[in-house]
Amino acid sequence: MKRWGPTLLILGLLAACGQSGNLNPVDTGPTGQDVTRASVDGLTVGHRLMAAGEYELALKSYLRAASEEGANPEIITSIGSANLRLGRLGQAEQLLRNAISQDKSFVPAWNNLGVVLMEKGEIGEAKEVFRTAYALDNGQTDHIRENLRLAIAKIDNKNYSAGEDSTFLLTTTGTGTYKLSTLP
Repeated sequence: MKRWGPTLLILGLLAACGQSGNLNPVDTGPTGQDVTRASVDGLTVGHRLMAAGEYELALKSYLRAASEEGANPEIITSIGSANLRLGRLGQAEQLLRNAISQDKSFVPAWNNLGVVLMEKGEIGEAKEVFRTAYALDNGQTDHIRENLRLAIAKIDNKNYSAGEDSTFLLTTTGTGTYKLSTLP
């Protein structure tokens, strides 16, 4: 018992120090930054990552936001948009339709669904989806108007310069919605 006495005393003192609020160090991450502060929300981080072209990381950030805040139409649309940029058109379409079913007036979901449909070659439905987005937006957003114009031109003009093999260029507006352009 004499052998354990000093060891138990030291362990008891260490435990007492650990319980004292004044003796605990600030919890720091691997870079030495204070991690006890509130972090930036996953949606904001995801938007920044999308703008930087880091779509897989953006998707993870959006999923984190969904787990923390719930799967609201804005977050679901963002997840769908990340999947769109990753070429996962089926998943993107399903997510965007889900966002629309939750909020039928959420313009970014309508616009991005139209982009997915254009990418899939479903031009007729894309035109109607863009028309809905344009109406809900009251025609205020140029890129939605341009997306609608492109879909109408592709349907109405059989000699339209963007053929079946044309490549669409997606550009972000910085607000989580996309504009379609054709590559010459």
